[in-house]
This record gives sequence, structure tokens and C-alpha cells, in this order.
Amino acid sequence: MKIKKGDTVQVLAGKDRGKQGRVIDALPRDGRVIVENLNLVKRHRKPTPIRDSSRMGGMQMTPGGIFDKPSPIDISNVMLVCPTCKQATRVGIHVKEIKGETLRVRYCKRCNEEVDR
Repeated sequence: MKIKKGDTVQVLAGKDRGKQGRVIDALPRDGRVIVENLNLVKRHRKPTPIRDSSRMGGMQMTPGGIFDKPSPIDISNVMLVCPTCKQATRVGIHVKEIKGETLRVRYCKRCNEEVDR
């Protein structure tokens, strides 16, 4: 998977098409990523008591209500935004040998600058 946690991506399809956000979590086994503040879904949560709260006073409760939660987006529906040219771009991989070790380095196919520094 060519997109990693912390990358800035642009959404290509769906209700958030055209928006950009930072990747919170990458799920390579599922081929999905979770992008900050995009593809939000509503979750209803009951108020529940907090375990092991201090014994003094009454029970403490976590608040209930309706919360927004980002849900995963398929990797095919996002595109990496290059940090140098600030445009959504395809990603290529250069294989470099440094001190006898091979490193895979991602690069922007628009400006040929390395994404990983």
C-alpha cells in the first residue's frame, strides 16, 4: 500500500469528493484508510458508568448522545497529495541502496520529488 499514516490525501469519490485530510490510520489488510474529519458516520452511545473511579462520592458516568466518528475509505478512492507541489498525484517507488541496504522510497510522479524524507 502506497499510503501511510500521517499522509495528506484527497478523496476522489463519495460524499466527500474533492476534500483533503490527514490519514489517521492505515488498514493494509483491508485496503482501507481512515481520514481525519472525512467520511463521518453518526454513532449513538449510551451513558455508562466509569469503572475504578474514585470511591468517594457517587458514580461517575461517561456522557451519552450522538457522536460523529470517521469510518474507513477504500484505498482506491483516495490519492496522495504531494508535500512539495501540493497536488494530488500518483505515487511511484524508487529502490535505493544505502550502505548495503535496499530502501524503497516513494516519489511524486508529477514533480519527481521524494515524498519520504
